[in-house]
Amino acid sequence: MSVPDRWSGGDAYEGYIGRWSRQVGATFVDWLDVALRSSWVDVGCGTGALSATILDRANPTWVRGFDPSADFVGYASTHITDPRASFAIGTADALPLDDGVADVVVAGLVLNFVPDPVVALAEMRRVARPGGVIAAYVWDYADRMDLLRSLFDAAIAIDPGAAAVDEGRRFPLAAPGPLRAAFEGAGLEAVDVRSIDVPTVFASFDDYWTPFLSGVGPAPGYVVGLDDRARSALRDRLQATLPIASDGSIHLIARAWAVRGAVA
Repeated sequence: MSVPDRWSGGDAYEGYIGRWSRQVGATFVDWLDVALRSSWVDVGCGTGALSATILDRANPTWVRGFDPSADFVGYASTHITDPRASFAIGTADALPLDDGVADVVVAGLVLNFVPDPVVALAEMRRVARPGGVIAAYVWDYADRMDLLRSLFDAAIAIDPGAAAVDEGRRFPLAAPGPLRAAFEGAGLEAVDVRSIDVPTVFASFDDYWTPFLSGVGPAPGYVVGLDDRARSALRDRLQATLPIASDGSIHLIARAWAVRGAVA
């Protein structure tokens, strides 16, 4: 079983993952604790969630965001009008920047999706100044990214073949040991890894389920690829297994693993 990852539709992505990524991003940026008026590069900027947080919390000189999705770049450019920020098409393995131009190079929810994380980290290091910071965060797909873990556990219970598209299995990089090894392997110093947990509170089951019908991202791509009968069976199992409170709300946790290192 193979489902292509679709990365377009900014509003749909925001309703699916962007709203939770913004919460993680606030803790992530504060944890980096870099000097104000630093220059930042946001690799795989998507809809601009992390760039917006940098602008709000880190008072940067500038932020330059790059993403291979023209749709997401357009969304970020339209919704973030701060003159310190700019967005352009670019990939993690070939950033359109000179060497050593940035104080901080970050990637939010990106490293597990790039074709070669080793090449991406080398490129991030290339555009960072000596003494600069390289950092990233990814979801804890295998354990406490509950909204995704619940969906794939339900899917596999119905159809064991769904294990092939389970993001917990697809992305072994998204764990503390592999992240630390990748950053140390890239020659970064003082590498540190931490978890960031944020509450994901859904007002209702529909608030949880509807974003999966957008087709944006791996899990929604899987859901929309099911036939009507299989999709209904998945929906029914989730309704039966999610912790739905008496008022209809669903309280889950989204855990991200964050990693940072210094450029010598």
